[in-house]
Amino acid sequence: MVVVLMAASSAPTPLYPVYQQMWGFPPVVLTVIFAAYVLALLAALLTVGSLSSHLGRRPVLLAALGVEIVSMAVFFTAGGPAALIVARVLQGLATGAAIGALGAYLIELEPAVRPGLGTVLNGAGPAFGLAGGAVASSLVVATAPGAVHLIYFVLLAVLVLQVIATALGPETAGRQPGALASLKPRVSFPPATRRSAVWMMPAAAATWSLGGLILSLGPSLVRSMAGPDAVVLTGLLVAALTGTGGIVTLLLGGMRPTRALGLGMAVLLGGLAATLVALSTGSVGLYFAATVVAGAGFGAGFLGVLGTLIPQADPSQRAGLLSAIYVVSYLANSVPAVAAGALAGRFGLVPTALGYTGMVMALALFVLVGLAVRTRAATPGQ
Repeated sequence: MVVVLMAASSAPTPLYPVYQQMWGFPPVVLTVIFAAYVLALLAALLTVGSLSSHLGRRPVLLAALGVEIVSMAVFFTAGGPAALIVARVLQGLATGAAIGALGAYLIELEPAVRPGLGTVLNGAGPAFGLAGGAVASSLVVATAPGAVHLIYFVLLAVLVLQVIATALGPETAGRQPGALASLKPRVSFPPATRRSAVWMMPAAAATWSLGGLILSLGPSLVRSMAGPDAVVLTGLLVAALTGTGGIVTLLLGGMRPTRALGLGMAVLLGGLAATLVALSTGSVGLYFAATVVAGAGFGAGFLGVLGTLIPQADPSQRAGLLSAIYVVSYLANSVPAVAAGALAGRFGLVPTALGYTGMVMALALFVLVGLAVRTRAATPGQ
């Protein structure tokens, strides 16, 4: 379910330039469509993000799947940008409602012989979903240009099957009082996690803000370097980042979280440095290679964040903690990307992407310095 929900969220990305050609709307509408999803997702995270700790995991997930199915139907029948905005709002609400419950559910369902598996899947699942949705969508359009909406029909069918599976699945969280109080908008890190969160969340911001660059400006950057017919390449670019991130998350699942974090930020810096060169020279091949390297840093870095913070929270606090982590992550994913979309019209696409990349590098460097200082302070005799 994690994979499919995130695949549904990335499926429209390679289609944005196609929609723009079909319906002739200005570039600013693309920014509005992108922002509609993220704002709705954040609204859901802030209100119903911890609701499953009071009502149970399954009821919240079933409701979220229902809204997601409606959004797929709106996408499938869309005839203009207004319908896309409505569909993205519904999709954001569904994903935001589900993400905290799903994260806690994965941890609670992990087998006793595989401690930490739920945390690894929390890191890998969204990455694989983002990659799969973008690639599948771009392949559908490349092979059948007239079937732009086909990907939504496929996702809708899978979501219906997941409704049935969820209804038949186990419940891991009993009903608890305070459901209405939990709807009050807030971002709450449990007290035991707050000290770590201060220096961990910039790492989440670095990884997810890079994702925002790829998901918003990435397709346009690829088309500017490879030509307007490079539809498949736009999907492969998303996969280069998120797919690599998912694979690395699985490979490093047993690594100590702080070590994974340090490795991730270092590799991310290397990939971003190569990105600067690729954008400056207009080399699409180097841009893809750099994105793969940055994707490895994305996966390792976010795994380090989850692996450090989740074990510090009580089981009843997991859904709220994961919602708080994703609030910060999606703000980093959206706010800079929307700003970049506005700035690109004034300063140009490539200069904006260069400045954006430099911002992400600064965040990664901040985390590395903070990690080095903490390690030195914890070492006796230093």
